[in-house]
Amino acid sequence: MVIHRLSPPPRFVVLPSWKRTSRAARGPALPLKLARPQHSELRDFKKLSSDPPGGISGAPCADNIMVWNAVIFGPAETPFEDGTFRLVLTFDESYPNKPPVVKFLSKMFHPNVYANGELCLDILQNRWSPTYDVAAILTSIQSLLHDPNPNSPANAEAAQLYRDNNKEYVKRVRATVERSWVDEDVVE
Repeated sequence: MVIHRLSPPPRFVVLPSWKRTSRAARGPALPLKLARPQHSELRDFKKLSSDPPGGISGAPCADNIMVWNAVIFGPAETPFEDGTFRLVLTFDESYPNKPPVVKFLSKMFHPNVYANGELCLDILQNRWSPTYDVAAILTSIQSLLHDPNPNSPANAEAAQLYRDNNKEYVKRVRATVERSWVDEDVVE
C-alpha cells in the first residue's frame, strides 16, 4: 500500500481480537443464522459511522456486537434541548427481522417512556420493518422526544402534564435534561 503524504489516515473498526488458526483448531463454522445478524449490525455500524444523522451516535460494545450503546442529544427548540440521553440497544439472532430491545439508561420524563427506560414506540413493536436500521431507530426516538404521543402513554403522569399543564411538564423535562449531564443518574 502506498501512502501519500496528504492521504488521510485509514479508517477502521477495532473488533474483539480473533486469532488466526486453522479451521480444525477453531471448530465448526457458525451456522448462517448466527452469522447473519452480525453482518446486519456491522452494516448498520458502518452506515452510522460514515453518515451519522445529526444529534445521534451509536456503536456496538467492544466485547459484544449484539449490544450497542447510543446517545441521543435533545432536539433543538424542545424542552429536551441540551440533554444528553444514553440508551442501550440489545439485538438477538432474529435481527433485522425482529427489532432490538431499546432502553434509556438516562432517567427520562416523557409520555412514551416507561419508568424502567423502555419505550412505547410503534416501530419497535407492531410497525417494525426489516428495512429499519439503527440510524432509523435512533432518529425515530429523537423525533419522539420532539413530538410525544400522549394518547399512547407509557408514563401516565407525563402524558397528563403534557396535555393539561404544559408549563409543569416542561419544568420536569428540563430537570431531566440537567440530570442527563450527570453520568451516575442511570435507570436501574
